Amino acid sequence: MEPAKEVSVCRETDVIVVGGGPAGVAAAVASGRNGADTVLVERYGYLGGLATGGLVLLIMPMSDDAGQQQIAGLCQEMMERLDATGSAVHPKREDLGSSDRDLVSYWISRGCRFFAQEGRVTLNVLFDPEMFKCVLNEMVEEAGVKLFLHSWGAWCMTEQDTVQGVVFESKSGRQAIIGRTIIDTTGDGDMFASAGAEFDATMNPELRSSKLALVFRVGNVNCTRLMEFKQLRQKEYDGLMLELENLGGFTLYVRTWREDVVWFNNFLPGLDGLDVEDLTWVEVNARKKMLITYDFFRRNIPGFEKSFIMDTASQIGVRASRRLVGEYVVTEQDMQSGILYEDAIAVIPARQWAPSLRSPLVSIPYRSLLPRRVENLIVAGRCFSADQVANDILSPIQCCVAMGQAAGTAAALAVKSGVSPRRVGYRTLQERLLSQRVPLPVTP
Repeated sequence: MEPAKEVSVCRETDVIVVGGGPAGVAAAVASGRNGADTVLVERYGYLGGLATGGLVLLIMPMSDDAGQQQIAGLCQEMMERLDATGSAVHPKREDLGSSDRDLVSYWISRGCRFFAQEGRVTLNVLFDPEMFKCVLNEMVEEAGVKLFLHSWGAWCMTEQDTVQGVVFESKSGRQAIIGRTIIDTTGDGDMFASAGAEFDATMNPELRSSKLALVFRVGNVNCTRLMEFKQLRQKEYDGLMLELENLGGFTLYVRTWREDVVWFNNFLPGLDGLDVEDLTWVEVNARKKMLITYDFFRRNIPGFEKSFIMDTASQIGVRASRRLVGEYVVTEQDMQSGILYEDAIAVIPARQWAPSLRSPLVSIPYRSLLPRRVENLIVAGRCFSADQVANDILSPIQCCVAMGQAAGTAAALAVKSGVSPRRVGYRTLQERLLSQRVPLPVTP
């Protein structure tokens, strides 16, 4: 039993966003730009979540099979700001959809299959995570958002299924923020779970998103020699990768935005991103596997002779955990049918990374961001309302940014109108998103 104590209120505001990953930054920026007094609470000392601290380093396809850009808005602005710092690599707009062999070959040589799908160039972005942190800081500050870093969102204060605010922990102790609308962008659904919203945390072990990761980078790599070896001596290379896999190492890597840095990804099965013992196991044992991997590459793969381990991710790659059970649950069947929801807030070219989909485009409905019975709460990012397969497909960074922008815009509209987010008219929301350079379909 803990003794009862008072918690001081450090601030009252219109909108509270908990979680400063891609969805959270987009939500906070959209809320602030749409006129709402906004607070952003983030547990780490930087913004960007898995995109920066998790060293994901890649914004996956934003364009469809024909090269038409489907995801823009704040995601596009992030890319443009990265471009201004010289810290991003991506195809030119005029090259999108091109089947030119030289272009396709070049982007495939970047080491990421998403840059060229079905023989056509698509819009992906490789970026420097440290510069991305700075870009996100600028966007949040310019939007007038009050930022609390090193602050762990603990739980939602609720009264009769209506969220009143958020309690968070920091070096300053336990404090509360009172807010009119709360946006849960924690990734794990920490806020909606504490508010009593219904959720599903079952996992299909066969899905990509069920596996954890601790990624790392290796610097001073001669990528020209690496790619020549891989292309000209493919059989030998494949044999070495099988040997490394049997040793317990990681074989999946991508060239980054730099020509001399390689990024290693990994997939660790049978672990729970909500279990502290599993998270601890990953921190210790993934680094053991990293050392096996690095030693093997340095001894056996041309280009790695003078390399060094540059860094490991400062946060574990939890790809999925809790999923909201919202007003609408997006399903695998929806993904296959390509259903166009009347309340769509984003159109996603998901077939670019999920080639088994029959439909080239899928959409995300506003209702999938709303809990069924908890008021004044919106959810965005990978913990939105979807079944396991749909969630697995729609959890990458660009999808999270799109959901976040819609959630922040809806929250500001709700505050301005004095209504619950559930009562925000979807036509009004869509019109506001269109004015923010968000591509949306025209519905009858």
